[in-house]
Amino acid sequence: MTNSPPPDPRSSRTPLGFDEFLAVVLALGAIGGILFWSLSRSGRGFQIPNILPLVTAPEARSPVALTPQPQASPEPRAELAPIPSPAPEAIAPETPVAPRRQPVAPFPAIVPVPTTPTTPASPEPSPTQQVKFQDVPADYWAYPFITALAERGIVRGFSGGYYKPTDPVTRAEYAAILQEAFNQLPGVDNQTKYIDVPDTFWGVPAINRAIQTGFLRGYPDNTFQPQQEIPKAQVLVSLASGLNLAPPAIPEQVLKELYVDADQIPNYAREKIAAATTAGLVVNYPDAKQLNPNAKATRADVAASVYQALVRAGRLDPIQSPYIAGVQQQ
Repeated sequence: MTNSPPPDPRSSRTPLGFDEFLAVVLALGAIGGILFWSLSRSGRGFQIPNILPLVTAPEARSPVALTPQPQASPEPRAELAPIPSPAPEAIAPETPVAPRRQPVAPFPAIVPVPTTPTTPASPEPSPTQQVKFQDVPADYWAYPFITALAERGIVRGFSGGYYKPTDPVTRAEYAAILQEAFNQLPGVDNQTKYIDVPDTFWGVPAINRAIQTGFLRGYPDNTFQPQQEIPKAQVLVSLASGLNLAPPAIPEQVLKELYVDADQIPNYAREKIAAATTAGLVVNYPDAKQLNPNAKATRADVAASVYQALVRAGRLDPIQSPYIAGVQQQ
């Protein structure tokens, strides 16, 4: 018996039917949709070619095709979760992004300085307070001089509201008044030691200042005599010296024409008193022509002459008084 050859393997295969083919296509489409949805959720941005055309191929729309089972379509892209932005390190690792600064509490507001144009400051000392002394009534001859200086802190009164205008003034007290009245004047930076002025004496700063600005000097024996009651002639000499007043052309003529007691003026003081007279610094009460150069200067006399010196220096306004001797130079 002759053995027949084995059948052809290809002849034993059964061709796929249309239903089987369609099932394979649907299975592949479902797998692709799941893969597409999974990749979209991962945020990798990878796009899979659309396989819907395979499902909707003309063969699938054949009249003899079975009705396909509805399949879930991929989620619309509008409903996909937003893709997170890459971290800054992934963009530029070599340039780290500075952390956002936290708000800082504001500094206290600075009050601006007014910019309104102002006139240059006047050297005139301004009144600090209204002063009224019980023993200096408004009709007192030296009332305007004393009050104006007291309001500026140049002269001071005593306890109980008294000024004691007729009391004498010591040289140390007079130096203290000069220090307050002419504290803006430049002076020579030196200090003179006097044998009668100890370092602990209250008037040392004022005496040094009066010496430095040229208003006062000591005596030839190296004393200052701080407790000496200063005569009126010394007050006028000191003011003329401190203000550098030039004497008139003929000092003796001025003195003899204006003062009935001109012969009583000491020789050392004659030119300076003539200069003080023509500058309007001399105030004589009760008679403008009676100088009394060697009398002790009272607190009222000193206030009147110091006020007139400040007028001469351009720091105070003139006061009209019948007791001002001579005429002021223009």
